[in-house]
Amino acid sequence: MEPRFRAIIVDDEKLARVDLKNVLSSFVEIQLVGEANNVASAELLIEKEDPNLVFLDIQLRGESGFDLLEKIDIKIDVVFVTAYDSYAIRAFDANALDYLLKPVSTERLRKTIDKLIERSPEEGGVFRRLHYDDVIFLLLNSKYKFLKIDSIIAITSNADYSFVHTNDNSKLITRKTMKEWENRLPVNHFCRIHRETIVNLDYIADISEWFSNSYKVSIKGFENPFLMSKRYAALIRKKFK
Repeated sequence: MEPRFRAIIVDDEKLARVDLKNVLSSFVEIQLVGEANNVASAELLIEKEDPNLVFLDIQLRGESGFDLLEKIDIKIDVVFVTAYDSYAIRAFDANALDYLLKPVSTERLRKTIDKLIERSPEEGGVFRRLHYDDVIFLLLNSKYKFLKIDSIIAITSNADYSFVHTNDNSKLITRKTMKEWENRLPVNHFCRIHRETIVNLDYIADISEWFSNSYKVSIKGFENPFLMSKRYAALIRKKFK
């Protein structure tokens, strides 16, 4: 079988790299094309080998694996290999394909590889629904940043992109569809009020009737109200009961 993935390992611990290489050696789908122990060498290795998969440690000596994400093509799949516990991992699960806890087992890695193979381009990784107090790490305004879910006031769409409006008056663009946001945001705090708008219920100041059975939704921090279509009015009424 021809390998489907050209992979590199980025970890500052030699023993950890050796352990992961040993586990990866049993997977014919993966061709390991190199390894690096810091961000700079990883960046050079990526330029040279053009991998489509990176096994990345979060904690590198004096650096972070997230530093590398700011420098590489966003089309490269990333699998974090980390000693972080599950609570810490939860904060970062929006953008990596998967998370492997050290030491990595063959059985657990099999699930990761299957996920890589089986997912469709439209679906990407399959992730759980977020909590209101979660923090996610994603590409915003062409740079990877941390984003607190409870800081989001509203999300508006622009084709395959969306604008995230936050409570510090920022407007951040990211390549996520409204459907992706709707599937991940906590349903007790966020509601879609229009084909192009999701709002944080905590920031709704007023809802008033408008023309043709539509409504205007006033949001704290926004000068102009959002339009809510009849289709979504019943849903939001249920949330306010």
